[in-house]
Amino acid sequence: MAERKARADALRNRETVLAAADQLFARSASPRGVSMDDIAAAAGVGKGTLFRRFGDRTGLIRAVFEARIEPLRHAVAEGPPPLGPSAAPRERVPALLDAVLCFKWDHRHLSLALEEAGSGSPYEGAHYAWWHGILREMLERWWGAEGGAGQGVAAGSAPPDGDFTAHVLLAATRADLVEHLAGQDGMTRERMRAQLAAFVGKLLGDGEGGA
Repeated sequence: MAERKARADALRNRETVLAAADQLFARSASPRGVSMDDIAAAAGVGKGTLFRRFGDRTGLIRAVFEARIEPLRHAVAEGPPPLGPSAAPRERVPALLDAVLCFKWDHRHLSLALEEAGSGSPYEGAHYAWWHGILREMLERWWGAEGGAGQGVAAGSAPPDGDFTAHVLLAATRADLVEHLAGQDGMTRERMRAQLAAFVGKLLGDGEGGA
């Protein structure tokens, strides 16, 4: 009983820390301005507790980010269309990118903090590889990389490289780009979504989804 209570207390404390960090990043003028001292004070714990549980500031930022994006990852892995695996590529690719863009906009200082945390190349991380792999597979299915009809590909042309294109599309949702564009006059969340959707639509071509 005591051990179960200790685990429950530890879980509550972890959630308190994650929520405090999330709120600080959301309110901050810059992600660099949020320190471990700030997070410890907001969560009501000692700074040593943060280092013991998360290792360092990068580990804490990564934990907050993963906790916040988990519902979206679940929707992509197991949910219904247009995000879930049963959706056709023509429907799923723009839906995936729109969902990632919305997440980056709504959590851009948290996302930017992770990108700036010096935790190694973001392109080698498991999180990035997961999104890239799904997009690459959907693009290759749409363009008929395995001998299909080549949806959206001009007659006589080779289909685009799905691996490279997936990288390019994810680059359009990077937090540093979203933060830069968010500071421009007239660039709203909805305008950015519309522009990304229009770009993806032109890239994929007209027509109804392929299998």
